[in-house]
Amino acid sequence: VQLQASGGGLVQAGGSLRLSCVASGRIFNIGTMGWYRQADGKQRELVASITSGGTTNYAAFVKGRFTISRDNAKNTVYLQMTSLKPEDTAVYYCDAELTYSMNDGTVVAVRDYWGQGTQVTVSS
Repeated sequence: VQLQASGGGLVQAGGSLRLSCVASGRIFNIGTMGWYRQADGKQRELVASITSGGTTNYAAFVKGRFTISRDNAKNTVYLQMTSLKPEDTAVYYCDAELTYSMNDGTVVAVRDYWGQGTQVTVSS
């Protein structure tokens, strides 16, 4: 099982990026999915989350600029980022609440299953 994030890059202030994160493997259920970020020297912080039913939650610093969405059929969560600022520069991580099967058939439920990060750099 893995969460594969993509879509990061270098963009000028005011620009846009769209991040994607695909969950793959022997997955039975995906609950809440989210995006976190971690800037150099800072703690990881929640950016946005979305439940399986589509209820969203945003950090105050991204409200009105970022939009989280998901495609349950594709096990994918997206983060559309607009009006990017230099302070948005960070490694962005996706996270999901997963129920999945291990190789030996054991079913595991994990509250926070993390993907690898994708770097977002916003230049001024």
